[in-house]
Amino acid sequence: MIKFKSFLFLFSFLQFIIAGSSQNPNPSQSPSSAHSELTNYGFPIGLLPSATVLGYSINHTSGEFSVDLGGACKVTLPPDNYPATYSKKITGKIGHGRMAKLDGISVRAFFKWWSITGIRASGENLVFEVGGITAKYPSKNFDESLPCEGKHLAS
Repeated sequence: MIKFKSFLFLFSFLQFIIAGSSQNPNPSQSPSSAHSELTNYGFPIGLLPSATVLGYSINHTSGEFSVDLGGACKVTLPPDNYPATYSKKITGKIGHGRMAKLDGISVRAFFKWWSITGIRASGENLVFEVGGITAKYPSKNFDESLPCEGKHLAS
């Protein structure tokens, strides 16, 4: 039963990201350097929200990265309206086509917050990891970034 609920959550979460990331509410906003850097590693820019990026760093030897959004960012993932948050700081390890040890991205489903722990590029798809569960979706659904809702909470 737990595996089935986990699968339903992940499936719904990925549906929301796919539907929401294909929207471009602010087409005139150009991507930040951090957004553009994602493409150097084989990822679409829509994996980051369209929030103001105050800074980012990448250790090209180890792959460790950090993105400073300056404040928490909330987005609602359609079509099921799951709330998701990006912390003011997102960290992880990146290599071509692979992000691991992600920290700072969560989605709420089934009365619980779930952390996105990894993302892999696989051909024309992205494979999302939430704990031990994975799901594959077309990467083209992440060509555009979602905007933060309400006030972007800078601290």
